[in-house]
Amino acid sequence: MIYFDNAATTLQKPLCVKDAVYNAFDTMGNPSRGAYEPSLEASRLVYDTRVRLARLFGISDPSRIAFTLNGTDALNMAVKSVVDKGDHIITTDNEHNSVLRPLYSSGADLSILRSDRYGRIDYDSIVIKKNTKAIFVCHGSNVTGNVANLKRLSEIARDGNVLLVVDAAQTAGCIDINVEDTNIDILCFTGHKALMGPQGTGGIFIREGIETRPLRTGGSGIHSFDKKHPSEMPEALEAGTLNCHGIAGLNAAVKFIEETGIQNIYEKKKRLSDRFIKGVSNIDNINIYGDINADERTPVVTLNIKNMTSDELCDRLWTDHGICTRAGVHCAPLMHKALGTHKIGAVRFSFSYYNTEEEIDRGIEALKELSEL
Repeated sequence: MIYFDNAATTLQKPLCVKDAVYNAFDTMGNPSRGAYEPSLEASRLVYDTRVRLARLFGISDPSRIAFTLNGTDALNMAVKSVVDKGDHIITTDNEHNSVLRPLYSSGADLSILRSDRYGRIDYDSIVIKKNTKAIFVCHGSNVTGNVANLKRLSEIARDGNVLLVVDAAQTAGCIDINVEDTNIDILCFTGHKALMGPQGTGGIFIREGIETRPLRTGGSGIHSFDKKHPSEMPEALEAGTLNCHGIAGLNAAVKFIEETGIQNIYEKKKRLSDRFIKGVSNIDNINIYGDINADERTPVVTLNIKNMTSDELCDRLWTDHGICTRAGVHCAPLMHKALGTHKIGAVRFSFSYYNTEEEIDRGIEALKELSEL
């Protein structure tokens, strides 16, 4: 089996991640709920993971990071915390339904920045209104691999005195992100994609001064006699028992990224992606989507073979060649409308640090064979 669906979830994790999750079952109690060793061990692990994530993302105060179920959970928290009915919100064609659906139901006035046929956003088309509250943007498209210009967006947000909310589901762990250098107000991320952690993990950073409105309230381990949920971060967004077993795996994954070097990880993924793009670009009857010539992009390549549906291609890749890919519209309907693939979908190849050049070449050969049918 060759696994090329890492934009959905990484299948191959560092061994240290598996070991950390396994060991946590015998050592982790409930964090911040007791003064005995298993509880204290869990508390130390959770704190250490916040510190590692803060260091990875250039965040000076780790307490501004709350753990979530995944990126979707974090994005729902972001929308609920900053968007009110009647606010003007700017977002883009690149967004995943994880942010689009919460925004649609928020009652906000949405301006959606349109993409060209390569999935590129025109930043000059951004118009800040009197009631503009925030810009919501995905850092890396899960369809095209295009990467947003956070520096440019940060300048626009600061000049317009609006918030910058970034969905880093596809880039956290793959592309260097510095929250403070780019003045990101809210950063949402998941643990199970490029961060190479377990499913059921993720997080949200919220800058100090932004009011938090939790999706859930309940036990927090502090202020138990108060009728209202604590407003201090991170407890404000962490009602109930955390997924300490998953966080243990995430801790090990971030440590692996620190030791390996995020730039080294990115460069290896880019080499694999570039090799794949070069190989399939020479095959007749293949359409590749996105700005494949961009200097910076995530290791995502989406394509179609003419006269074959995306479902059929995805199925043939698996049944005939043992290659795992993803067909359809990838929960990103506006991006597919911009690309003109909303009716037929497309097949996405997404690579990880653990893929090999041999696997890339086998994927190219499979597509060449299928294109000749």
